[in-house]
Amino acid sequence: MSREAWVLVGVVAVVTLVGAVLLAVRVIRTRRLLGTLGVKGKVAFYGALLYTVLPIDVLPDPIYLDDMAVLTGALIYLGRLVRHRRAGSPPLPGRPVTGPEPDRHRRRVP
Repeated sequence: MSREAWVLVGVVAVVTLVGAVLLAVRVIRTRRLLGTLGVKGKVAFYGALLYTVLPIDVLPDPIYLDDMAVLTGALIYLGRLVRHRRAGSPPLPGRPVTGPEPDRHRRRVP
């Protein structure tokens, strides 16, 4: 491989690593909600983090696209769980009530 190709591979590896780290930080920030999300939320949280940390991957480790996909999927799932739990439950303790959430006015598709 030429020098330019190695530089490109290195840049792609660094960019995907930074993206995976940023997504992992966002997933870790949802840890405070685990008590309210139930077993499914805990499985999604810990499963995504384990997949990211363990060396067994779908794609080899210099390419973190699969890790990013798993972390993004976990974030989307955890976000939906949070919205679902908050839609039918009282506000969280210590949080001011500012009115209805914007998602309540959206038309939901079954």
